[in-house]
Amino acid sequence: MNFEYTEEQRLLAESVRRFVARDYGFEARQKILASREGASEAAWNELAAMGLLGLGLPPEHGGFGGGAVDLMSVMDAFGEALVVEPYLSTVIGARFVARGGSASQRASLLPAIADGKRKLAFAHTEADSRYDLGRVSTRVRREGSALIVDGEKRVVVDGPHADTFVVTARGDHGLAVLLVDADAAGLRQAPMRLLDGHRACDLSLEGVRVAPEAVIGMGDALALIEEVVDFATALVCAEAVGAMRHANDATLDYLKTRKQFGVPIGSFQALQHRMVDMVIECEQARSMASLACARVDAAGDAAERMRVVSMAKIKVADACRQISQESVQLHGGMGMTAEMKVSHTFRRLTAIAQQFGDADHHLERVARLR
Repeated sequence: MNFEYTEEQRLLAESVRRFVARDYGFEARQKILASREGASEAAWNELAAMGLLGLGLPPEHGGFGGGAVDLMSVMDAFGEALVVEPYLSTVIGARFVARGGSASQRASLLPAIADGKRKLAFAHTEADSRYDLGRVSTRVRREGSALIVDGEKRVVVDGPHADTFVVTARGDHGLAVLLVDADAAGLRQAPMRLLDGHRACDLSLEGVRVAPEAVIGMGDALALIEEVVDFATALVCAEAVGAMRHANDATLDYLKTRKQFGVPIGSFQALQHRMVDMVIECEQARSMASLACARVDAAGDAAERMRVVSMAKIKVADACRQISQESVQLHGGMGMTAEMKVSHTFRRLTAIAQQFGDADHHLERVARLR
């Protein structure tokens, strides 16, 4: 398998990197994190103007029909720049609509997403669910012509930015996926800031009324949820590769300039060996992320898709841990200071290692599939 970017993907990655270099440098990101919103509307509008919000959407709804492989270069560049805008969360929500939504839902939501006028967040995790996608206690029931949703969701990433939540709930016939407006009566948010700087919230839904037209999947939507989460997992693996590459580059530059005993510490063989191990880990993670993205794009056996994605996440999670910790340690005490980008990369890689399932969870899933 060829793991190199195509010419189109390379040009797309270069255009994204030019954008982040021009408008999303480390100091600009620090100002965004310190703002009340925790995200930049100007940066979001720029992503829409570049066509990145419609990259994975169907052409008939204002998109470009791309898949995970096409989004890889974008996620890679975002990982390198540590972008905190709700891009992945909106891509996840759009994927639910594109894959399981009705014709009217796709026609009304997808063009607005592509234009940057609608942000989404995936509200699925609950207090006791851990990483089990089928463990959902939030309930949905019919009351006349409406649906009533009751329950709580925990750590909804990018929730404070969302206009619409994609909420999972359990009905009489299995799992359902619902679209709930952020200003719906009975929905309350408890905002928080995550380790990596992203904003999130806990959701409380008490008697929230939604129309039947807001249902993406009613019945047993578990297969749809697993498909979309696998898609998101492959993308976050690609994001991790960009963050790991930056950590490696920053560490190598430091080893070349920091002197001890009158020579650069990069001349010490023990540190050279550790640096080589970090580069190898990043390259192996890149190969596995590429394989995962290719697999989720290929129509085929769901079990094989799940197996490949889990194997990729195991490798990426291990690489995130090793590279993030090594980069900080090789920088010394200054590697943990907020003034150093490598410390923020450490935090993002630590979060990615847990997002959509840690290594232990995916090891168990591979074992079950076998």
